[in-house]
Amino acid sequence: MIYDVDLEKILFLDIETVPQFEDHSKLSEKEKDFWEKKSNAFRKEQSPEEVYERAGIYSEFGKIVCISVGLIRKKNNVNYLRLKSFYNDDEKVILTGFKELLKKHFNTDNHMLCGHNGKEFDFPYIGRRMLINGIKLPLLLDIAGKKPWEVNHLDTMELWKFGDYKHYTSLNLLTHIFNIPTPKDDIDGSEVHRVYWEEKNLKRIADYCAKDVKATVQLFLRFRGEDLIPEENIEIVE
Repeated sequence: MIYDVDLEKILFLDIETVPQFEDHSKLSEKEKDFWEKKSNAFRKEQSPEEVYERAGIYSEFGKIVCISVGLIRKKNNVNYLRLKSFYNDDEKVILTGFKELLKKHFNTDNHMLCGHNGKEFDFPYIGRRMLINGIKLPLLLDIAGKKPWEVNHLDTMELWKFGDYKHYTSLNLLTHIFNIPTPKDDIDGSEVHRVYWEEKNLKRIADYCAKDVKATVQLFLRFRGEDLIPEENIEIVE
């Protein structure tokens, strides 16, 4: 299937998320109760306060601070990559901008979304946060009632699993084994909470997020047995 997909019909993406509040003390009493029940499944000997930093991975307790996207365009049979990041303290601004992009350029049954672990995390997280923000779902996220083969979502982690559902492989490991050059990361995912709430440096998070999109694109090309896109053919759109 991946050999038949038109690369120009795929929107590659990655998201970065944080807890909705800087720390546990900012939650209402009702929210604290909900978080205590949610975190009870994984916090073991830790308190709800101690594990609140992990709240960002749950769409009910977190928010999106960046969506980075990448799209491939061909010129004279050569691949070019354009990267763009939507980032803001106001999540609704991010989601609205992202939806407008989908509406304008990725709004048919021939278009696809692709991410690394996108089916388990990025795609449902975006959909849920859109509903919470009162935003009508775009075509590519409106999957209710669709059969699995009718959902136009690609996932590089799923492609690597080959049906082995218990197998998880990080994007960093795959880029290493496929010899995909990646610049030394300024931060990693575990630091996004600190960079957002303490440094208040959204641009730094957006740069990190865009790197993951670029890596996902290159990995997908490797899966297809194609050449990587050289740095000189990669453009960042502000």
